[in-house]
Amino acid sequence: MTKTVYYLQNDGHLERHPPDYLGRLAKACWRKVVPFLESTKRVQRIDTALVEQYCSEYEIYREAYKDIQKNGIQTKTYASLQDSTGAIIGKDFVGYRKNPAVVTMNDALKQLKSIGSQLGLSPQARQELMQIASHQKEEKSMAEQLKDAGLI
Repeated sequence: MTKTVYYLQNDGHLERHPPDYLGRLAKACWRKVVPFLESTKRVQRIDTALVEQYCSEYEIYREAYKDIQKNGIQTKTYASLQDSTGAIIGKDFVGYRKNPAVVTMNDALKQLKSIGSQLGLSPQARQELMQIASHQKEEKSMAEQLKDAGLI
């Protein structure tokens, strides 16, 4: 039995069904993104890892956002007041602390933007890909240029 090279499996297309190891939200993202990517004909099976990263970052973003909704952007911090025996007798407000989920969410958004751009998932990225494609169609090979000039 011969084994097909990975990038040629599924005729070189991305799998329609998300990998089992992705989380629930990442799988939902996969089901939304892959049909679009396949319709552009710019993504191939070899790009699966990039699509997985995009979907995973989406799940991280959503989970961090859920934590921020639940716990807020920042929380109050207090210092304990102790008596001479070391017993806590009160708390003093000392300021605010940023919810770590804010940093996680921002990092995930940066990754989504970067990976999404590579995949053509933003209006700007799609426009740039279209410009590159139309520019490549306009360029003629050296052989075509020589043939047009009557030198071949």
